[in-house]
Amino acid sequence: MSPHFPHPLLAPVIELAHQAGEAILPFWRADVAVTAKADDSPVTAADLAAHHLILAGLTALDPSIPVLSEEDADIPQNVRATWQRWWLVDPLDGTKEFISGSEEFTVNIALIEQGRVVFGVVSMPSNGRCYFGGTGLGAWRAEPGAEAQPIRVRDTPPPAQPFTVVASRRHSSPEQERLLAGLGASLGELHLANIGSSLKFCLLAEGAADCYPRLAPTSQWDTAAAQGVLEGAGGEVLDLDGAPFCYPARATLLNGSFLALPANARWREQLLALARGK
Repeated sequence: MSPHFPHPLLAPVIELAHQAGEAILPFWRADVAVTAKADDSPVTAADLAAHHLILAGLTALDPSIPVLSEEDADIPQNVRATWQRWWLVDPLDGTKEFISGSEEFTVNIALIEQGRVVFGVVSMPSNGRCYFGGTGLGAWRAEPGAEAQPIRVRDTPPPAQPFTVVASRRHSSPEQERLLAGLGASLGELHLANIGSSLKFCLLAEGAADCYPRLAPTSQWDTAAAQGVLEGAGGEVLDLDGAPFCYPARATLLNGSFLALPANARWREQLLALARGK
């Protein structure tokens, strides 16, 4: 897809993500059975098929790199704390979208080193589109049968266009609603772009949106791959202290709140202050 790959593991992981998508598609819009996991989140045969394919593929690629997948996440913290380099995988991100028949579900695969994203791959099984990238590597969007095109965040909205905030279709919080109100008061009219799964980050990465604040829960595998794409495209993901968002071996695999934005955004400090409730 790309004339050259800036990391030796990137090309085979892109191919693996596409293969996982092919394993998912027979279950899409096919009245697939849904099982509730211990946390009440849904899982389907499609999630499990993609998980097993990705796990086998990543293990074959380099058996020394462990895999943390949403469908195999019961790994003790003391074991994860010894990992220097690992894969963070969501075999089917947006399971609720998938179950509803929406196209907005993805396969997410990220390589992590010392808690930071090296690169991420976000593949859309429904249409064959793929986003990939990482810090210092660049970022691309590829359509089926076409050469991958580089993508880049926009530092400001185009003239005569409103400031576009990516919001979750299914998840919000009172804190997030207050943040949106504050942004609207200071930056003018907001356009809310609602989209499922990790595609929220990808909208920012390709310059179609300006900000993605998330003050409601996510899991590590929900965000890492698309964070890699955004960082490769000139964006950043911050915690509410303004520090880079990372993935240490905590007891919980839930993320804290975060803000995704262009790294050179003039309104960066304003956004942080609003997120902190100041």
